[in-house]
Amino acid sequence: MKVFNLKNTILDIKEEFSTYFKERDAEINGSLLALLSGEHVLLLGPPGTAKTLLANKICETIEGGNFFHYLLTRFSTPEEVFGPLSLKALERDEFSRRIEGYLPTAHIALLDEIFKANSSILNSLLTILNERKYHNGKEVMDVPLFSVFGASNELPEEDESLEALYDRFLFRYSVDYIQHEENLDDLIFENVEDFTPSTKLGVGNIREIRKKARQLPVDPEVRTIIKGLRRELKSSNIFISDRRWKKIVNVLRVASAVNGHRSVNRMTVVLLQHMLWDLPEQKETIRKFILDRVVSGGTDTGKLKQDVIDLKNSIYTCLRMELPDTVACNKCYEEDKKASNPRNSRFSGMKTQKNLTFSNTLDFLKHHLEFPGHTYSVGLDYSNLNSSLNFESVAEYFHRKYAFEFKLSLDYGDKRLYEKEYENLEERRNYFRKQVQEEERALEDTLRENIWVSGQDSKEIMMKYRSKNTDIYEIASHLSEIRALLEKPKVFDIDLERVEEAA
Repeated sequence: MKVFNLKNTILDIKEEFSTYFKERDAEINGSLLALLSGEHVLLLGPPGTAKTLLANKICETIEGGNFFHYLLTRFSTPEEVFGPLSLKALERDEFSRRIEGYLPTAHIALLDEIFKANSSILNSLLTILNERKYHNGKEVMDVPLFSVFGASNELPEEDESLEALYDRFLFRYSVDYIQHEENLDDLIFENVEDFTPSTKLGVGNIREIRKKARQLPVDPEVRTIIKGLRRELKSSNIFISDRRWKKIVNVLRVASAVNGHRSVNRMTVVLLQHMLWDLPEQKETIRKFILDRVVSGGTDTGKLKQDVIDLKNSIYTCLRMELPDTVACNKCYEEDKKASNPRNSRFSGMKTQKNLTFSNTLDFLKHHLEFPGHTYSVGLDYSNLNSSLNFESVAEYFHRKYAFEFKLSLDYGDKRLYEKEYENLEERRNYFRKQVQEEERALEDTLRENIWVSGQDSKEIMMKYRSKNTDIYEIASHLSEIRALLEKPKVFDIDLERVEEAA
């Protein structure tokens, strides 16, 4: 079977399963991918959510597949899981089990209440899960196991052995009851017959795709995303074992090989959301980390936007000079919070107002540009001669009394430095604007043909990506403001001779 045909086979299986198993698209994807890549799946949730049925039907997709299902308790014995002791072997003083029909001969297994496994079962179970080996007396035998589905109502208690078992389950899903009423109607009223998958996978097909996946390279941006995720998770006290990271990359290779890709691209990284959490409450945080990195894996408009804002703030800081005295607008007022405080005023409950004041040139300039006809008072004593001055007169007064020069435009050196940075940012904006448009079209195509990304994930990724267009518009607005600051002439020119004559 060619890879293209395998992809179509998987699509057919997914369609059959999603018709019967409502609101289980992510679990179906993970189960099939776990089967193909030889990993295990943990289904965490209450009874009656079709965990057993899903695992059983996944097994039925394998031609000639053997299924083993057992409910573990603290009192379960190895005989119940690995098979009874062989009496004939005991007669020869040999320790051996009759394993036919038990876990060592299964292709797919479902172990209910997996974390209730006791120490007498645990060691053999760990060896089977990780190494696909079973020690049957003196014989070390290979087991045909593809995947174990572990089901549990709760996470394991703190126990080193159980933590090791938990770590073996690469795919993890929180399974809940059906949420949407129309899906519930279909389940309890329409699906009256048992579901039997008609599309099958051959064991040879699974081995072939695994072999092909080993040769698949991982794109540099995927390597960057994974290393960045690892650092981000560590800073959030979420620690993933080295073994787990290695298995994750292998899964991404298998997923990409089934898709027919020549390398692992960043859209496949979305699958990591089901392989990284330890506690259910971590799921949304990890999902956000992953989707943000997948979306920003191309053009990072967020970084450009922040660079533009930083430049604008730097220019404003350069222009914001402290005034030598307080300036108050005679026509604008603000609430006097101190005076209206009952502890500070005998007029309790009354709102009092005071004149709007300015302490730096930039705020004063902005107000003047918005209200060019307003007059101002200088100093806190509004009865003095400087109580009805226009903007230019305030500037003349400060020049005469304090030798203070308004810096309403940048010095030549600062201006050249900022202009160079502005030109660089403008060039990046133009490049990003073109890239975002091209990347959006390519992204839609990539998501459409990636069979492992769910419809909900695709929708959210596109929504996040389209927010880059909003970033581009905001970046353009900030750049226009910067351009105005760089090109802005002085609002007024002080005639020093006229000031001296008036003095």
